[in-house]
Amino acid sequence: MTSDAADLGVQGASAALASRVLSARELVGACLARIHERDGTHSHDGDPGSINAWVRVYEEDAFEAAARADDRLARGDAPVLCGIPIGLKDLYAVAGKPLTASSAVFHEVPDRDCEVWANLAAEGMVLLGHVHTHEFACGGTTDQVGNPWALERSAGGSGGGSSAAIASRQVPVTTGTDTAGSLRIPSAECGTSTIKPTRGFLSMRGIFPLAWTFDHPGPMTRTVVDSELLLGPMAGEAAPEGRRPLRRWALSPRISVLEPDVADGLDRALAALPGERVDPPAPPARLDVLADFFDLVLTEMLVYHRRFDDRRDGYRPSNRGRLEHAERRAMTAEEYIGLQVGRTDDTNAWCDWFAEHRIDAVVEPTIPIVAPLRGSGYDEVFGDVEDLSLTHYWDWTGFPVVSLPSGVGRHSGLPVSVSLIGPPGADWDLLEWGARLQDELGTVTPP
Repeated sequence: MTSDAADLGVQGASAALASRVLSARELVGACLARIHERDGTHSHDGDPGSINAWVRVYEEDAFEAAARADDRLARGDAPVLCGIPIGLKDLYAVAGKPLTASSAVFHEVPDRDCEVWANLAAEGMVLLGHVHTHEFACGGTTDQVGNPWALERSAGGSGGGSSAAIASRQVPVTTGTDTAGSLRIPSAECGTSTIKPTRGFLSMRGIFPLAWTFDHPGPMTRTVVDSELLLGPMAGEAAPEGRRPLRRWALSPRISVLEPDVADGLDRALAALPGERVDPPAPPARLDVLADFFDLVLTEMLVYHRRFDDRRDGYRPSNRGRLEHAERRAMTAEEYIGLQVGRTDDTNAWCDWFAEHRIDAVVEPTIPIVAPLRGSGYDEVFGDVEDLSLTHYWDWTGFPVVSLPSGVGRHSGLPVSVSLIGPPGADWDLLEWGARLQDELGTVTPP
């Protein structure tokens, strides 16, 4: 079993560890061997022949942590996640380890763990290393990372390293953040699963920010069930008992033009969903907020990145351009507050709509395209708008979203994805419904 241990997801690995069929040291060794076998050359810019999911791998520390996990497992009272290997997006602070946000501009060694990693470390999880992000998490691509389905394709962003590492069976779980879709876009393009929790459910303390009022941390896994196993421990709390059945759902009023493979995947998901489909009128909220979204996000980004003004020349061209765009925009405090008030009005309108029509979930494609060719994501300031055209809206409202594969495109041979969206606080129910939908649709694996 050890030679195949890296193929195990969180649920399967946890069962094998608990039964002592597999040791944490063996599991960690299998994952590290996979990294050496499949990830290719580790570099800042990547290369056409490598996945390059990992920025840094902490092999010696991982084996030491695995030994501690085996001691806990031997006592018979270890948590479910004890001994499970994990990769952290290169925004998550780990005491004594470099933090670089996949940028040549930034390099710090934090003296304390971020809150989410502190919670997971307390569960006995084993850190394998940091995985690549689009520089400073500001982009829907991660062009230094190759998609395991086709290395010439984008792995999505900003968490492309996270999704590529999972999809290529190098590690069972990684973490990400989501500001405009950075958990969901890479999951969709690599055929993995995730939840963007209700905003504020998970702490951002100690995680490098992009935009304070939009950022969401979250787990990235191969299956929805595995994400469910991570969510409570990431928050430092137990999952609640009992879930509701999915009774009423609606197709999103925001769907525009979809690539044929994505449309096919949506049809498969709609056919597999239980419960009653309803078609109420759209809520009295703005459905096109992209310009306002960019104004707020880039203004918040600019405020944080002022500390690096003397290093602006070292930024990737697209991110330098985003900061310059925010400077030209020069939003006033009055304008900023006005946009946030409008954002709150939109959010409230959606909350009222869910309640009035007794809708449990909204269904829409995660992204309208399959994974595009990689290589230009750092060149154009707004070259990734198509990737985030659907995902950004649910960061605008802060609603929870579960994203899962809806098959492989018959034209492209690439994965496609569907999302379930609910009102604030519906996280656990969405995970239940997503897991049941995944039972019907199945999972996907790169060739």
